[in-house]
Amino acid sequence: MTEQLISRSYVALVHHPVYDKNHQIVATSITNLDIHDIARACKTYGVTRYFLVHPVAAQRELARRIVSHWQATEGAEQNPLRSAALHLVSIASSIDEVIAAITDLEHAAPLVVATSARLHPGAVSVRDLRQECARSARPHLLLLGTGWGLLDECLERADRVLAPIRGRTDYNHLSVRTALGIMLDRLYADPEHNLGEQGR
Repeated sequence: MTEQLISRSYVALVHHPVYDKNHQIVATSITNLDIHDIARACKTYGVTRYFLVHPVAAQRELARRIVSHWQATEGAEQNPLRSAALHLVSIASSIDEVIAAITDLEHAAPLVVATSARLHPGAVSVRDLRQECARSARPHLLLLGTGWGLLDECLERADRVLAPIRGRTDYNHLSVRTALGIMLDRLYADPEHNLGEQGR
């Protein structure tokens, strides 16, 4: 079930439209850390493709230069593990462009799953989402917002909204890289290959 589930999985990191800390709509800057670390997490858990979403051409070009260095021969020879992860990265100007690209690749529109640190009415648990995606023939797309999160209208437009990650305290301000790593592990980890599970 796990292999079938992850073979149709996609991730998009959205830099616009997102909120800033004052609840204003902004476009955040693409960062080197987000490109590399999220790509490595996606590669580890078998995600099909990782999209960076930004409406500004200069920001997309910056991301392309970073990614292309590691996809090219020189970067691959310098760090083949990083190169393998960066081959998952695609650049897009909007969420709609990402959905169109996945639909073209899979010949089916993806189940769009928005994520948020804010509790949203009707949010689904990781377990319920995992079960739904495993049963469905549709690919699925995890949308993650930078800044202070995706717009409310993005959450409303999504097919599902994933319940926020909760730890053992009231503190709820994870980096997007950390949050995604937790989500991927909860969604796609195979207990049979998890040494921690085997040791219990």
